Amino acid sequence: MRLIPKIYVRYKLFNSLFTGLSVGSIFVIYEPLEPSLFSLGGILLAVGMLIIAKFYEVLLNIKKYYLIALFVEIIMLSLVTVFLIEPYDYMTALIVYAGYQLTFMFGAYLVRAETLIVRKKTLLTLVDVSKQYGYLAGMGISYIFYKFLEYLTITDKKEQVYYLHFLLFIIEIIIIFLFIKSFKGEK
Repeated sequence: MRLIPKIYVRYKLFNSLFTGLSVGSIFVIYEPLEPSLFSLGGILLAVGMLIIAKFYEVLLNIKKYYLIALFVEIIMLSLVTVFLIEPYDYMTALIVYAGYQLTFMFGAYLVRAETLIVRKKTLLTLVDVSKQYGYLAGMGISYIFYKFLEYLTITDKKEQVYYLHFLLFIIEIIIIFLFIKSFKGEK
């Protein structure tokens, strides 16, 4: 299995675009959750990251990176779908929070594995620049999106975040498509 750099850089752009678009919506979605839950979630996140780090010897290769990163992207698509089907109840907020925590557990691993897989400094630069462009674009688009909804007199923040998730759904499908295309060979 090998990486197709040109497509992978596009994947990273869209992946960060998703992050930039969604970052503000989390505060609205998590609103029904108790503050103590975030402490418990933080503890579970740290323990999960610790366990994953103990298996770096086995996990730090391109095939495992492909499988784990694809798993994370499918989790993200599932969370967006759950939110679109059943927005704004306690259970949905809990599922979205738990799903994000699950994906964050793999965050450090994915960064370390990506560095090893990409290898070339020039490509790492392109990946990081692409991520920053994607994040900035996501933040800018979300700002314009919310202002546009206000212009349409849709001022309820829950309704605004709900509409944003249709855009996130489309972007997550693009992300998964680009990620799969970023790798060639036995999968």
